[in-house]
Amino acid sequence: MPRINLLPWRDQQRRDRKLAFFVALGGAALLAGLAAFIAYLLLGSMIDAQEHRNDRLRAQIKILDKQIEEINDLEAQKQKFISRMQIIEKLQRSRPEVVHLFDELVKEMPDGTYLTSVKQTGNNLKLDGVAQSSTRVSALMRSISASQWLKNPELEVVQTKTDVAGSSFVLDAQQVSLSDTDETEGANRPVRAVAGSPK
Repeated sequence: MPRINLLPWRDQQRRDRKLAFFVALGGAALLAGLAAFIAYLLLGSMIDAQEHRNDRLRAQIKILDKQIEEINDLEAQKQKFISRMQIIEKLQRSRPEVVHLFDELVKEMPDGTYLTSVKQTGNNLKLDGVAQSSTRVSALMRSISASQWLKNPELEVVQTKTDVAGSSFVLDAQQVSLSDTDETEGANRPVRAVAGSPK
């Protein structure tokens, strides 16, 4: 006796479609998970590579920082050496100025006048002395004004004392440095006429 399937064919078709849908959904989920895993591995490798590059950059930055510190130290040492050389040059230039100063003080001192003390601060001089009269002090100031190594005399105090024969005075002046004399000589030096130029 033949078997007759009494199940409706539409229910079987619906089950087949549902099964195919779940299979496709599972495959899609599997593919999505596989794609996510591959993307995770790629991102991890990219992050590791970037971290490696960052570590190399940090190491190079540390090396450059050390080199910059060494360069800054060398610059500081260079500035110290330059300042020392300038001080030495200034001292070497000022050595003959002291000789000129005392020689000029002796030359410009008028008769009947002598100094009791000389104080120097930079180029400023304070001269304490005794003169027989105030006219001798005026003569000293005129001599300082006309001097090559002294300038700008200014009288602070003139006092007549009973214990000293004459008047004591305090006089301020300025020393002319060699650089100042070189500049004035260069400014006053005559210009030579060039051949063919109008005189």
